[in-house]
Amino acid sequence: MSIMESMGKKKPRPRRSFTPEFKAEIVELCRRGDRSVGQIAKDFDLTETAVRLWVSQAEVDAGERDGLTSSEREELAALRRENRRLREDVEVLKRATAFFAKETR
Repeated sequence: MSIMESMGKKKPRPRRSFTPEFKAEIVELCRRGDRSVGQIAKDFDLTETAVRLWVSQAEVDAGERDGLTSSEREELAALRRENRRLREDVEVLKRATAFFAKETR
């Protein structure tokens, strides 16, 4: 790869996680209106998209916007995990039933 080719490509940033308290502070800064979302994101080395999502989710949680609240999202994720596990259990039982049905003939 030439130098010109490598100059245009950025190395992907490792995925980071933030505490709910940190997110709430960033959302509060955005709501104050002193600085733009883009400027706040730049100041804290965050992506503008992530900050906008945090602000949107905070509005949903506060009832200012339609959508799933954070607790509803968590519950939905847990239910999906449980549903996937139960489907896997049913699949194992189906295979076991078929296996034992063959053995008893």
